[in-house]
Amino acid sequence: MRHLACATLLALGTAAAAAATMPPREGPAENGSPAWFLQPSSTDPAGHTAVNDEGRITVHPHVTGDETFTSFRCTGSTVCQNRFGPNRLTLDRVQWRQTMGYDFAYPIHLPPGDGGPPSVGIDSKGNIWVYQRKAPGHPQLFKFDRNYKLVLTVGEDVIGHQDKPHGMAVDGEGNAWICDINGATVQKIGPDGKLLQTFGVKGHRGDWDEAKGQRYLWQPIAIAFAPNGDIYIGQGHGNESPRDVDSDDPTNVMGAARVLHLDRSGNFIGQWFGDETGQGKFDQVHGLAVDPKTGDVWIGDREQYRIQVYNAEGKFLRTILTRNLSSTVGFDANGNPWMATGQDGQVLKLDRSGKVIGAVGNGMGIGPGQFIEAAYFAFDASGNIFVGDTSTGRVTELVAPRK
Repeated sequence: MRHLACATLLALGTAAAAAATMPPREGPAENGSPAWFLQPSSTDPAGHTAVNDEGRITVHPHVTGDETFTSFRCTGSTVCQNRFGPNRLTLDRVQWRQTMGYDFAYPIHLPPGDGGPPSVGIDSKGNIWVYQRKAPGHPQLFKFDRNYKLVLTVGEDVIGHQDKPHGMAVDGEGNAWICDINGATVQKIGPDGKLLQTFGVKGHRGDWDEAKGQRYLWQPIAIAFAPNGDIYIGQGHGNESPRDVDSDDPTNVMGAARVLHLDRSGNFIGQWFGDETGQGKFDQVHGLAVDPKTGDVWIGDREQYRIQVYNAEGKFLRTILTRNLSSTVGFDANGNPWMATGQDGQVLKLDRSGKVIGAVGNGMGIGPGQFIEAAYFAFDASGNIFVGDTSTGRVTELVAPRK
């Protein structure tokens, strides 16, 4: 009996010690941030979906293959806990309580067929551009008016097939700029759907070397504009990913994520490289935005759970550590920073220190207000936010509360 009692006390003590060392699964609102909690991941349908007029998603049966996600291991962040951990699709995710009063709507009806729209852009007239991943032979770029009517379809006869659509931005003149990460191009399309300019050479990943007159792009991911019209092109899903430096191509030897800086006419100004993880470095440029108040360049270094801030010339200024994937970044009409958290399934309002002061979104999934991957977003004149989802066929409108 004495041995049984001792064993019981030992087991209880061990369980209590384990409970005491377990990290918390929720936390209270404090210091101006909302309360938070952990939520499990969801299955990624990889764009094999159908969406009805109410925004409800049906997932088509499919065989996973090349689209199966293998996560990068974060190495330079003091916040990320996935250094040696499991695939990101099995992680619990930090969710922030929604206190801002936004609602969810699905007014954009894309043409039928598989493929997720990773990015949305809005011009000064309220027209909404949507850039979608589709199979060859299907249009991938669409323009809707402010009443959500499809008014323009840009086909492959104009821009060719986009091998892997990624980020998009609309400039002050209503031109849509689209990034084809695998096609290695950035293209500028006029308001009437005409191709105006192409940067990079289709199908040829490489390095931009102005001294040699060599103007290739390497995995162009995102694009942003400065208040003076300067152009920034973010490139690279991860240093040496893909490992092109092992090839025999002398035009593609740098192997590091980078930011290319051009003037408004497309003339070279400069570029800077991530090179490695650590202070002043970045592993990838998944998010890219220019602070309208300062001209500083914000980089979403997604897998490192941080935002890296540089000045307009590429001088490192500071690191903002995040508790979520820093998938994409942007600024609203008042100059406030926001961040979409990708597969964490929310859009967050930040202050300039990176503190979360508000959140919208129900986390990862295909239900109302959820995202498989909350991606590139844009604001309309009323403060509503239109968000792309890389892995489902719908665009979500985050409807701002009316004052």
